[in-house]
Formats: sequence, structure tokens, C-alpha cells
Amino acid sequence: MPANEGTRTYDAVIVGGGHNGLVAAAYLARAGRSVLVLERLDHTGGAAVSTRPFAGVDARLSRYSYLVSLLPRKIVRDLGLRFRVRGRTVSSYTPTERGGRPTGLLVGGGERRTREAFARLTGGEREYGAWQRFYGMTGRVAERVFPTLTEPLPEREELRRRIDDETSWRALFEEPVGVAVEKTFTDDLVRGVVLTDALIGTFADAHDASLAQNRCFLYHVIGGGTGSWDVPVGGMGALTDALAAAARAAGAVIATGHEAVRIDTDGHGAEVTYRTVDGEGVAAARHVLVNASPQELAALTGDPSPEPAEGAQLKVNMLLKRLPRLRDASVDPREAFAGTFHIAEGYRQLATAHAEAAAGRLPAAPPSEIYCHSLTDPTILGAGLAGRGYQTLTLFGLHTPARLFAGDNDGVREELLRSTLAQLDAHLAEPLADCLATDADGRPCIEAKTPLDLERDLRLPGGNIFHRALSWPYAQEGTGRWGVETRHAGVLLCGAGAVRGGGVSGVPGHNAAMAVLEQV
Repeated sequence: MPANEGTRTYDAVIVGGGHNGLVAAAYLARAGRSVLVLERLDHTGGAAVSTRPFAGVDARLSRYSYLVSLLPRKIVRDLGLRFRVRGRTVSSYTPTERGGRPTGLLVGGGERRTREAFARLTGGEREYGAWQRFYGMTGRVAERVFPTLTEPLPEREELRRRIDDETSWRALFEEPVGVAVEKTFTDDLVRGVVLTDALIGTFADAHDASLAQNRCFLYHVIGGGTGSWDVPVGGMGALTDALAAAARAAGAVIATGHEAVRIDTDGHGAEVTYRTVDGEGVAAARHVLVNASPQELAALTGDPSPEPAEGAQLKVNMLLKRLPRLRDASVDPREAFAGTFHIAEGYRQLATAHAEAAAGRLPAAPPSEIYCHSLTDPTILGAGLAGRGYQTLTLFGLHTPARLFAGDNDGVREELLRSTLAQLDAHLAEPLADCLATDADGRPCIEAKTPLDLERDLRLPGGNIFHRALSWPYAQEGTGRWGVETRHAGVLLCGAGAVRGGGVSGVPGHNAAMAVLEQV
């Protein structure tokens, strides 16, 4: 496409400076291509940012996304990123009440301790043995599937052969994951802990015929080829800062405050019209990579919008003066909150919450999970806060689809926040409110984001953190060779909505860059 007068021409223009766009920019620039990144906000990072959300408080929180599992070490090595993660010493703690007494399940702290925790909760060895076998199975699947994420899409049967275990294939790829959970475990609480990985950001039941929950579960257990979830040192913004630095060092131009408003293409090249505070401009390129949702891509190209997406989560950030004491006095709060702290996530509780939300009601006992980033990485706290025992808490609520907030987003948000924290308080020996820090204006350090808030702030369609339903990591009709191709030659989707997108992984950015370099 011939450039208009005054138009700058690049080998690639990337629309959106989220982490996937920065990955693509760094790869292409390191390969000697001229690259322009257009970012509408005044900073890069998208949803993978660290901010100080509380006035006058030196706590740098991972505001939206907060843990790393799917980022391949290959990308870190290839781009020479100055970025580190730390493993959590505890995987999870799930409080409950049995026989009228507070207790819970602590997974972590060594095999012997975990085995003893299962025995105390369930009264025997069976559930721990089942746990070991089940996650041995998912670990073997992770070893085989994770490396394929940065390769051309395998065919379905090719991936099946690589997994080489028909029992695993059936449990994860063909039957609702609830079948495997119920076959493997008998304890309701243990079942619930397993199922939560199938529901994070996905509004589905354990037996949903669409298998949306299976795809969600798969992406949560294959990370790094092991399924482990790590804490980014310095917060999630440390990753995107490192990516931006790598892209700039390689020669990419990153233009913040530049909002792409239209993509025109003739099959040989494209022009991207963008808007700034000073007016409009145009950049031409052989390839355009869109690090935004499929809905945003359609709006830019003038195509019909895809099926609407819907998020189903509540995101809450908190800063505490101290961690609260637990009713289960056998567990140190520093251990309980060091991993994922499950609330109201028994198997039956999750099913009830889904049914209530599907019927148009807020769950009476909203399920959620919490973790304390600052226990693993205290660098996100200013020296004064860390020395005084302050801690961060991040809460992620499940089964709260965007439709529930449509009539009164502010009012429903407050109602849901109250009931969610009440579920947590039921397991605490002191009210959480007594532990909250206050900001410079004397307000409690707590903020909550609904799906509609995320749609407004980050342009996530319907507040869906994956941009749309997650896809299987193998080729399907229309997916293309890398899972990033669109119907427009030279226009690629490199955001979370690409095949093998979703989560903080950099995989769509890597794959879009590989698709460009292959064509060149």
C-alpha cells in the first residue's frame, strides 16, 4: 500500500503496548526490523502493570494481573530480560470447619507436612495419594504441552500423540473436568481446591458441556512445564518495564499517548491511522500486529464484531497493617497467606455459586482466593512499610459475571465486596477491617474492580481477562499456522485473544513475531 504524503513507513506497526505487544516488538527489532508501537495510554504494560493505587502510600501493587506461570523461559532468555520470579513456599491454604471446629488444608511446606495436613482433614491417606497421582498426571501433560506453545500449532492428533496417555487426554480434553475430579477425590473441600483452577476468569460449571472449564484448567496447570505459579520480583510491572527496555534497546520506537483508530489494508501493506492530543497521523507498514481484543481488532478493520465476551471476576487490592489472625490457630497467617488462600471454594459451594449467578443473583457465599505478594517479595513495599509489618493482599473473586453489574455497577460492587469479605472474616480471629491500612486521606487501603470496571479501564471486552473464551492449544478451522493470523493478510492478532493467548505469557507476542519473520 503506497504511503500517504508525510506518512512514516515501518516494517511493523504494533497496536497496543501491553506485554504481548512489547514481546513482539523486541523480537522483531532484534531481528533488524523497524518497529513502531502505538499505545493509547501514557504508559506501557496494559493489564500487567504495577501502580501505587493508594494516595500517599509507598506500596507498588500488581494492580490487575499478579502471578506468572505461562511466561516461557525461552522468551526471557531470547530477549535477555532483566526479570526474575520467586517460587512460593506454600501452594495453598483452604480454611473450613469440621465437627464444629476450625481447621483447614495447607498444601506446601514439604511432602511430609502436606501429607499430614491431608490426613488431619480427611481422616486417612486416600486423598493425599489421589492428589499425588492426579497432579503427577497433570505434570506429565504439562511437560509435553507447554513447549508447543511457542511452536507452530500442532494438529489435534499430533498433540494427542505427544501427550501419549489416553487417560489424561480423556480427562482433560474430552470429558468435563468435573468427571475426573469426582472420580479421583471424595472429600468435598479437596475437590473444590482442585476445581478452582478450572474457573479462574471463566464462568462455567464443573460439568459444562462446552469444556470451557477444561481449557481454563489446562492453562492453569501447564505453566513452565510444571504447573508452578511464581511471584514476579518487583511486581508485574517489573516484567513489562523489562520488556519495554528490551524493545527500545533493540531499536523499536514506543509512542505512548497514540491511539490507533483505523487500519486500512490492501493485502500487500497497511496504514494505521492514530490519534494524539495534537491531531491525527498515519503510519504505514508491511505488517500490523494488534495487541488488543478481537473486538478491538474488528473495530479497527471495520469487520463485524465477534461474539461478545463476558468476564466473571471481582478483583480486589488491599494493604494491611498486619496479617489477620486465623481461627485455625494451628496455622501461621504468614504461611496461610503465602500461597493461594481459598475462601468458600468447596466443591458444592462452587456449584451453588455458579447456579445462583447463572440465575441472575449474586452468590450468597461468593467464592474467592487471596494471596499475599509481599510475603514472597517484600521489595514492592517501601522500607518504612515493610519494617512496620505491612502486607499486601490480592483477592480474586469467582462466579460474578458482568451481567450482574449491568443495572448498578457501583451498588452491586459494594454489596459483593461486603459479602466476599464476610466470607473471609468467618475464618479470621479478628475482622479484616481492623487490619486495613489507611491512605494519606485516612481512607481504608482497599479497591475493588468489577468486570465492567475492567472493561472501562483496560478495554477488556465484558471485563474478560482472556479477551474471549480460551481455545485449545492445537490447530482448528481458521486458526492459521501460529494462531495469530486474521483474514487480512499482514494483520495479525498478538493479544490474549489469539490461540494460546490468555494470561501473562508473552506467547501470542512471540508467535506473531515468528509469523512475521517466517513471511519475510
